[in-house]
Amino acid sequence: MKLPHPIPYQGSKRNIADQILRYFPGSFNRLIEPFAGSAAITIASAYYFKANRFVVNDINEPLANLWDAIINNPKTIIKHYHDIWHGQLGNEEEYYYQIRDEFNQSKKPEYLLFLLAKCVKAAVRYNAQGEFNQSPDKRRLGRNPAMMRNDILRVSQLLKGKTEILSNDYQNVLDGATEWDLVYMDPPYQGTGVNGGFNYAGNIEFENFVVSLVELNSRNVPFILSYDGRTGDKTYGLPLPTALNLTKIEINAGRSSQATLLNRREFTYEAVFLSPALVTKIDLQRLTGITSCQIDLFAAHG
Repeated sequence: MKLPHPIPYQGSKRNIADQILRYFPGSFNRLIEPFAGSAAITIASAYYFKANRFVVNDINEPLANLWDAIINNPKTIIKHYHDIWHGQLGNEEEYYYQIRDEFNQSKKPEYLLFLLAKCVKAAVRYNAQGEFNQSPDKRRLGRNPAMMRNDILRVSQLLKGKTEILSNDYQNVLDGATEWDLVYMDPPYQGTGVNGGFNYAGNIEFENFVVSLVELNSRNVPFILSYDGRTGDKTYGLPLPTALNLTKIEINAGRSSQATLLNRREFTYEAVFLSPALVTKIDLQRLTGITSCQIDLFAAHG
């Protein structure tokens, strides 16, 4: 059975979650996601019994509220989504913009869920005024309510009573992490195209983020960082300082859909960085076949 994924989200790590989970330590107190988004790693961790306690944080407060509704009040959000989805039939495009306007006024989680299920490429986009401004995908109606219901109920069953939901600055969340936790980070700022790629929305200061990583290392907090990647000869993200002593792994995320549209056969590789504190807790040689703790797999492409 596939992993449940009630929140469609561009850049979600759902399809490579099982590969990221390979680098989890055998036991830890909490899995902390400071940039939760679709919370794909949290869901996968619960599904595969990798963790029993979770911290789901996203600075996007309506998204955090949506997670709270899905996990703690699933029947209500299912009913709302069902009604909203059926309300679009016969007037899809105009209805979408109506719901978008209502969300920008009220920030209700059920409106956000419908927008994410219906918008172009499941890409969250906000204007300078903080209003959701992504357009609808006119080719489809959005996630069918029956499928959405199933995923919401399954996620609630996995996470209810085990999950703390926050909408704080990531630095505040990291301040609460200990050496007995595991932090998984997938920050939105990584999308700067070094060689002419695309851009993600995000406002995280690179220098401040590096300082946060230094502080995690100083406190021996284990973490996994999905930071940059490449498609063909295009790489994304500013290089991280070597002084962080991170171990870089590349994960084949499959054929690039954008390249396929342009009749190019290119594959996307996600870069995952393991902290020194994490490497000491796992059998890296068994996982990678390499004995050194200061490795950089596929370094020529990083």
